[in-house]
Amino acid sequence: MIEEKDYGTFDKIQLEMVKKFYDDIEETLEQTKQMNVYCHFAKGIGEPSYGPVPTWEELNQTLVEALDNYNEVNPAMNLVLFEDAMCHVCRINRILESPRGNALLVGVGGSGKQSLTRLAAFISSLEVFQITLRKGYGTPDLKADLANLYVKAGVKNIGTVFLMTDVQVADEQFLVLVNDLLASGEIPDLFPDDEVENIINSVRNEVKGQGLVDSRETCWKFFIERVRRQLKVALCFSPVGNKLRVRSRRFPAIVSCTVIDWFQEWPQEALESVSLRFLRETDSVEASVKESVSKFMAYVHTSVNEVSQLYLSNERRYNYTTPKSFLEQIKLYQNLLMKKRKDLTAKMERLENGLEKLNSTSAQVDDLKAKLAAQEAELKQKNEDADKLIQVVGVETEKVSREKAAADEEEQKVALITQEVQQKQKDCEEDLAKAEPALAAAQAALNTLNKKNLTELKSFGSPPPAVSNVTAAVMVLMAPGGKIPKDRSWKAARATMARVDGFLDSLIKFDKENIHENCLKALQPYLEDPEFNPEFVTTKSYAAAGLCSWVVNIVRFHEVYCDVEPKRQALSRANAELAAAQDRLASIKAKIARLNENLGKLTAKFEKATSDKLKCQQEAEATACTITLANWLVGGLASENVRWAEAVKDFKQQQSTLCGDVLLITAFVSYLGYFTKKYRQDLMEEVWKPYLQQLEVPIPVTPSLDPLTMLTDDADIAAWQNEGLPADRMSTENATILTSCERWPLLVDPQLQGIKWIKAKYGEDLRVIRIGQKGYLDTMERALASGELVLIENLEESVDPVLGPLLGRETIKKGRYIKIGDKECEFNPAFRLILHTKLANPHFQPELQAQCTLINFTVTRDGLEEQLLAAVVSMERPDLEQLKSDLTKQQNGFKITLKTLEDNLLSRLSSASGNFLGDTALVENLETTKQTAAEIEEKVQESKVTEAKINEAREHYRPAAARASLLYFAMNDLRAIHPMYQFSLKAFSIVFQKAIERASPDESLQVRVLNLIDSITFSVFQYTTRGLFECDKLTYTAQVTFQILLMSKEINAVELDFLLRYPAQPRVTSPVEFLSNHSWGGIKALSSMEEFRNLDRDIEGSAKRWKKFVESECPEKEKFPQEWKNKSVLQRLCIMRAIRPDRMTYAVRDFVEEKLGSKFVAGRPLDFAASFEESGPATPMFFILSPGVDPLKDVEKQGKKLGYTFNNRNFHNVSLGQGQEVVAEQALDVAAAEGHWVILQNIHLVAKWLRSLEKKLEQHSEGSHRDFRVFISAEPAPCPESHIIPQGILENSIKITNEPPTGMHANLHKALDNFNQDTLEMCTRENEFKSILFALCYFHAVVAERRKFGPQGWNRSYPFNTGDLTISVNVLYNYLEASSKVPYDDLRYLFGEIMYGGHITDDWDRRLCKTYLEEFIKPEMLEGEFFLAPGFPLPGNMDYNGYHQYIDDTLPPESPYLYGLHPNAEIGFLTQSSEKLFRVVLEMQPRDSSMGEGGVGTREETVKALLDEMLEKLTDEFNIAELMAKVEERTPYIVVAFQECERMNILTSEIKSSLKELDLGLKGELTMTSDMENLLNALFLDVVPESWVKKAYPSTASLGMWFADLLTRIKELETWTGDFSLPSAVWLAGFFNPQSFLTAIMQSTARKNKWPLDKMTLQCDVTKKNREDFASPPREGAYVHGLFMEGARWDAQTGIITDARLKELTPAMPVIFIKAIPADKQEIRSMYPCPVYKTRQRGPTYVWTFNLKTRENPCKWVLAGVALLLQI
Repeated sequence: MIEEKDYGTFDKIQLEMVKKFYDDIEETLEQTKQMNVYCHFAKGIGEPSYGPVPTWEELNQTLVEALDNYNEVNPAMNLVLFEDAMCHVCRINRILESPRGNALLVGVGGSGKQSLTRLAAFISSLEVFQITLRKGYGTPDLKADLANLYVKAGVKNIGTVFLMTDVQVADEQFLVLVNDLLASGEIPDLFPDDEVENIINSVRNEVKGQGLVDSRETCWKFFIERVRRQLKVALCFSPVGNKLRVRSRRFPAIVSCTVIDWFQEWPQEALESVSLRFLRETDSVEASVKESVSKFMAYVHTSVNEVSQLYLSNERRYNYTTPKSFLEQIKLYQNLLMKKRKDLTAKMERLENGLEKLNSTSAQVDDLKAKLAAQEAELKQKNEDADKLIQVVGVETEKVSREKAAADEEEQKVALITQEVQQKQKDCEEDLAKAEPALAAAQAALNTLNKKNLTELKSFGSPPPAVSNVTAAVMVLMAPGGKIPKDRSWKAARATMARVDGFLDSLIKFDKENIHENCLKALQPYLEDPEFNPEFVTTKSYAAAGLCSWVVNIVRFHEVYCDVEPKRQALSRANAELAAAQDRLASIKAKIARLNENLGKLTAKFEKATSDKLKCQQEAEATACTITLANWLVGGLASENVRWAEAVKDFKQQQSTLCGDVLLITAFVSYLGYFTKKYRQDLMEEVWKPYLQQLEVPIPVTPSLDPLTMLTDDADIAAWQNEGLPADRMSTENATILTSCERWPLLVDPQLQGIKWIKAKYGEDLRVIRIGQKGYLDTMERALASGELVLIENLEESVDPVLGPLLGRETIKKGRYIKIGDKECEFNPAFRLILHTKLANPHFQPELQAQCTLINFTVTRDGLEEQLLAAVVSMERPDLEQLKSDLTKQQNGFKITLKTLEDNLLSRLSSASGNFLGDTALVENLETTKQTAAEIEEKVQESKVTEAKINEAREHYRPAAARASLLYFAMNDLRAIHPMYQFSLKAFSIVFQKAIERASPDESLQVRVLNLIDSITFSVFQYTTRGLFECDKLTYTAQVTFQILLMSKEINAVELDFLLRYPAQPRVTSPVEFLSNHSWGGIKALSSMEEFRNLDRDIEGSAKRWKKFVESECPEKEKFPQEWKNKSVLQRLCIMRAIRPDRMTYAVRDFVEEKLGSKFVAGRPLDFAASFEESGPATPMFFILSPGVDPLKDVEKQGKKLGYTFNNRNFHNVSLGQGQEVVAEQALDVAAAEGHWVILQNIHLVAKWLRSLEKKLEQHSEGSHRDFRVFISAEPAPCPESHIIPQGILENSIKITNEPPTGMHANLHKALDNFNQDTLEMCTRENEFKSILFALCYFHAVVAERRKFGPQGWNRSYPFNTGDLTISVNVLYNYLEASSKVPYDDLRYLFGEIMYGGHITDDWDRRLCKTYLEEFIKPEMLEGEFFLAPGFPLPGNMDYNGYHQYIDDTLPPESPYLYGLHPNAEIGFLTQSSEKLFRVVLEMQPRDSSMGEGGVGTREETVKALLDEMLEKLTDEFNIAELMAKVEERTPYIVVAFQECERMNILTSEIKSSLKELDLGLKGELTMTSDMENLLNALFLDVVPESWVKKAYPSTASLGMWFADLLTRIKELETWTGDFSLPSAVWLAGFFNPQSFLTAIMQSTARKNKWPLDKMTLQCDVTKKNREDFASPPREGAYVHGLFMEGARWDAQTGIITDARLKELTPAMPVIFIKAIPADKQEIRSMYPCPVYKTRQRGPTYVWTFNLKTRENPCKWVLAGVALLLQI
């Protein structure tokens, strides 16, 4: 069940039913109230038997045991199983145990849905599966996961729970699969064909085993059945918003195939038991107050829930708390308490240590003096010993010197010999090096030889001579002992090579250094042979070539070696000589060493004696010094001694209240971050603190605790402010929450002040990312592993589900890892995350709010005032502001330094070991510290005096800052009117600064400040209004005026409240005919206020004077009667609101003009060039499009002027639509780099690309070319829900609305603005051209502005634009130049049928357009005085500026007369405008309502009552068959009656069936569909439901009126169909189709007189009688009644149309006699063809045209929009 009270209802029904069937049941019922829980583990886990649970204790024991078992094998869940939680486990268990049991668990995030499901599944031995979202996870991935689950459940027969949460529905398509799974188990295309075959084969044996038919279908069915049995679905959804409702409609199986378990908010006792359970584990809370603490925590949670409701209704901000946020509060309390207790103990220990050290110092001084005397005696003895030793050391030193001289001489000799040896060695080595290449070459040659190629060589029969020479040479070279063989033939050679291995080995081991001389001689002939070279021999044999190379290189090596040998021998002789010399030297050195050793010992003795002497001397000095220091310490730190003792006392006091203080600051940090200042104060002071006092066991708490003092100190705050944190209290609180909270902080920071501070505070250590940017997850992973600080900026309302585990800090593997997507990332405990959004009023889901600590960084009015004061003073008096800023920084620095000094002092004292007086540096440092502290203290006093002076001087400028702050908030509130109106503080600051520069200077400071205020107000007004729609400009100006006057206390808030709210007294009757009952209700309400006492009596008493005043055309310009004229402007407005609501827009405009000045109401638009000046690379221009206006012409014009054109290739114009995004991005990149202009048109067409555009613009806002400009255009969304333009684009842009101006004055100026002096002079026929051009401008202004009169102005709305006017003027010029006479008819035709007529689709509107042209453009315009409107003659020949001046001087004030309309025409739309104006201004007022219970019933109750009443009043449908049977002849009238009955039946049956269906829905017997919900909303809002409108007749009435009207229509039909005789007077409005009745009149006359129907028409004679005066219908035709005239009235006496009376908007017509006559008999003269419409919407509700008599020109009535209406 969804609501608490439903439980009561259910219990009541149950009780009644049970009592009906059973007697003596009371006792059982009482028992069930205590305990009525059934489950499948009643007898314990592992013993499945369904039954009742005996007691809560047993159930708790069972579940705790199950939980412990679960935690052993799974990641631990720390659950508190209070009664509600146990019931949920049992419920979920019952669902999972039942066949095909699927669960839908509904509750806000953090209610425990998932944890309890896991526990219940564990009890039922089911595995739990959840999908793991990762980047790009889509439907195919879900299908793959589900396929695995199917195989697991269906093939392996493993029971599994598929657990899915809201967050995991990354795409609504996922639910299509879940819906199929729940509904039938069959998910289309889940498995590929081969997989299906595998599954079927896997289950085939089991199918056979069960004796089923072994077919494909049976196997598949068996598989699906088992899946449905074994795979349980548990959906955990949140009821917040309409998501669940929409989903359950779109995917019915979610509701119909699951059992719903609704998780209510945790009850008070649950909150208390949970907190108590956790507190029991907290040792630092005294046992006596644990219960009180748990109660307070629960109270905090529930009180925040209540205040959140209030916050939503007043501030429209969503703040949620969930059970998870409650658990987080407990956790934070435990951690903070531990931390604070530790801090406090540490502080106390330090101070106590310091005190102890100071006390022990004074006791030590006497001991030190005795010690000093002993040290001095010892010092004297040591001096004597040292002197004796000096002499002995002198003798020994002399001896050593002599020996050393002899050794030096010997050493020089050895050095010379060494040099000689080294030279010889070097020569030898150089010569040997020369032999090395030859040896290497010989070796290389050998390497080319191997067994294979030698064997090949050996196999030659008779080799070429070159080869045999080589082998011969080898034999010679290798001849042993120089015995050269005689036989060197090939044969002998082969014999030598017989054993190839041995031969190769002998070559390798050849003794190359000792070759016999005979061998070398015998080799000479071979070596001289030119063919004996390896290159040549290679051609004959590769092996022979190797041997050849070896021989050559061996010989070469030997030659070099022989040269070197003599030198080597000489070297060895020299070495021997060197060795002998060195031996001699060594013996001398040994002798010296012995002498030195002896000397060393003596010297050491001497040094020790000297050092002992010094040490003794130092000790004596140190002792003397210490005595001095100790004396200083005791005296110097005397003040600290007192202060620290005090502090220790305070800390002890704090220790006693710590538990309560931390409780309050925990609540502060956990829950207050998202509230504004007022709510924070109220909760803290009015709600929480009083509750603490009234607890049974009070919790000790510091009386006037400020949470900030507990969480931070002056030094921290000073540091933050130096980093750029605004200095107001709210910002300090926010920063404190941010630094103290344990959940990730989420900053709501629309003005970007918070993020600016964070970036300054953390600087380089901060990793800034955005969700969705390239590689952001990689950055996150790296930061997680290395423990960095990450800032996710510009969050939207929903966060990427992949980050879910990170936001919830769901660590795995004992807190060492965290899952991001399907990746396990290392988690460093130092990691911190800050989230940030610049959305002004985001709606974050409860789940996200539970995971984060929301902090509202929205700037406050006081905070902004301070910042702006600094800005204004820094511009006006930079010296002062600089001084102030330096002072602030200096003072902040002092605070930080003082704290550091104190800390150092204490830490040095406490860390100093036993006798710390010996540590001179320490004590000197203490002295410096003390001195610095004293200096700082002095400077602080000085700066306080200076600061007071500065503040006094700054205060003069406060009014300017206060006004600017007020203006910013008024501007910021505009987003409530339209989502396009978004302004950034950054942009506002620029406007503010420019306004200060623009303000006119003055000697007098007072006047200068007034000039500043005026300049700031007007600049902000201009900046804001150019981006507002016309209809909102007055709203904004009024709001600003009211706020300014409220701030200066010039107006009374109660009177303003009356003006805006208009709480008129209901059910009063006006005693005077000129005021309506509603107006009189207002007068009565006013009269009850002191200032308006007797107003009602005065109006009654002087009715004549008041009547004249009330009925004047512009009462706001008239003087009020009697002494009421002396009332204040606002008081007069209040009276005017009651008596003439239609004039309030004008009255408010006058009010603004009087209070702020006329420039605030003048309607001339700002020049584009002036706005362009303010733009820049970071400030795009944003055109909010309106129909009929092309603002981009101005951009092109300005571009041309500055050299930016399409031809110059520096002007890019991209009209966005499909595929143009890439073009736009390229254009932006090029333009940003090269300083071009880019126009992006219609960006509202590319919704998905807008985020990329926002990023792109932000990227280019810094570092782009300074001439780079962007111009954007977009249409505003029709309703706030469909608004898509990102805040970032809107806030930073200069917004410009280019609407058609309002009012004739502005429209006429704007029309003329399309031309210039040159245009006026271009035609040769100047007089005619200028006159017709001015008349055309007037015509253009009239047709454009006539729209505001709604359907009475134009039947349909047309986008007339300036293009129509300029083309018309071109046509006029061409025609005048081409013809001698002015072709009036041609011109009128071209203008009326083509230029302007081209837009017109309605014939009546075409008639109106032609009539205007006939009135304005005719020959008379050049023949003397010619009036375009009453009091506005066509001007003569003037210059361009003269015409503008003429309009200003001559045009009468705005009124319907200027359009040819009656003043009544504007009453309706003016009343609506003023109602809307006041409603919107009221909505923008700061709200402060308390939630009042009672009074109005719930939505459903209201609708149910209305529904019952309607069903009761609706009569049965018409029985058509029965009615037909009554009729003999079906005359045209009877056919009409039947048609009407049929239509009425269709409508009433739709009403009945839809109401009955809704009734069942409200009772819960039917599922609510979207149609039923739409019907419910319509009934509640008193609107006719859409489904009824489709089958009904046009109507503008509210539902109540419409239904009453419907019943009247049914009654009329019943009367008529009673006997089918035509009523004496027919109610024409009562027909679905009045045309059919009017046609029937013609048909019956045509039949009677046998006239052709197509040659007939209707004639209308207006009688002088009313309906009651007719007893029977006429013989021919019919009397019709119930018509009303709009735009004029019917004068019954004279029988003609005449001007309407003021304020009589739709006078009723007398009965009209309508008969059919031949068309040629119709009288046309003095007739006005008056259209008849069904409703005031006119246009498509057209019925007929009635010709009505008129004495005046029918044109007058055409322009006045006169028509007959069937309903009003």
